[in-house]
Amino acid sequence: VFIMDDCEQLIPEWLSFLKGIVDSEDLPPNISRQHLQHDRVLKTIRKSLVKNAIQMFEELSENKDDYKIFYEQFAKNLKLGIHDHENAPNRKKIADLLRYHSSTSGDDMVSLQDYVTRMKEGQKVIYYIAGESKTALEQSPFVEQCKQRGFEVLYMCDPMDEYAM
Repeated sequence: VFIMDDCEQLIPEWLSFLKGIVDSEDLPPNISRQHLQHDRVLKTIRKSLVKNAIQMFEELSENKDDYKIFYEQFAKNLKLGIHDHENAPNRKKIADLLRYHSSTSGDDMVSLQDYVTRMKEGQKVIYYIAGESKTALEQSPFVEQCKQRGFEVLYMCDPMDEYAM
C-alpha cells in the first residue's frame, strides 16, 4: 500500500541526495500520516537507512577513483552529517569518509586515518590550516615552518571543514 511519496522523517537532510523506495511490512496499512510521524517503526527504518547508506559509502571508499568522483559531488553532505545532532553515533564513521588535501599529498586527498598513520613519532596533534584555496594555503608561513619540521599539514578549503575538526 502506498502511503506517501515524500517522507522527510525517513531520511536525514544530509542524505537528501539519496533516492529510492522503502518497502516495509512493519507498517500497518491503515495508518494515518499524523500517526506515522510519531511511529517508532519509522525511527527504526530511518536508523537502518542511515546505517546502510554509511556502509555503502564505506564500500565505495575502497575504490579510490570512484570515491573521488563521489566525494567531489557530495562532500558537503557528509560534512553536514557530522554536524547533525541526531547523528552522533555515526560521527566517527562519517569522519573516516572525509578527505583533505595536505602538504605532502599533491593533488590527491587523504583521510584523517591516513594522516594519523603518517604522523611523526611523538606528534600528538593534527596540524591543519583553513583558508580560501589550496594555492593560498600552500604559501602560508605556518605551512612552511611545519614542512621544515617534518610535519604534514591538512588544507581545509571549505568553510565547513573547520567545524568537522
